Amino acid sequence: MQIETRLFGEIEVDEGKVIFFEKGIVGFPDCQRFILIHDEEEDSGHGGISWLQSLDEPAFALPVMDPLLVEENYNPQVEDEVLKHLGNLTEENTYVLVTVTATEDITKLSVNLKAPIVINADERKAHQVIVDGDYPVKFAIYGILKAKKEKAGE
Repeated sequence: MQIETRLFGEIEVDEGKVIFFEKGIVGFPDCQRFILIHDEEEDSGHGGISWLQSLDEPAFALPVMDPLLVEENYNPQVEDEVLKHLGNLTEENTYVLVTVTATEDITKLSVNLKAPIVINADERKAHQVIVDGDYPVKFAIYGILKAKKEKAGE
């Protein structure tokens, strides 16, 4: 199917790749259908940032990334009951993303480690959870990404 988006213009969407958030996402409970858009050409330059594009609200897209790219010890504990509706989660089919917060000042780039998105890749179901523990809502990542880019360029 074709959809018109604010950020990407008109794009072709494979209906088999739609990710369903039964309960929506934090602040947007009516946005339940998303696709994950990767920019293969720019991926390494942006530290692995992808986009969760809403199919319910074409103007809405969230930048997201794998939290392990910036916090290798990230391992929040989530009650099984909270994620039960996602189906059978295994190490192989579970994909975790965190939202990226960008400002005009790129040095203030951060991710939200307090509210990860858990995806069952096999069933294409997802849920955003609020985790316990000392995970910050704004975890600064600019310095981490810059250091990784410099190290890769050596």
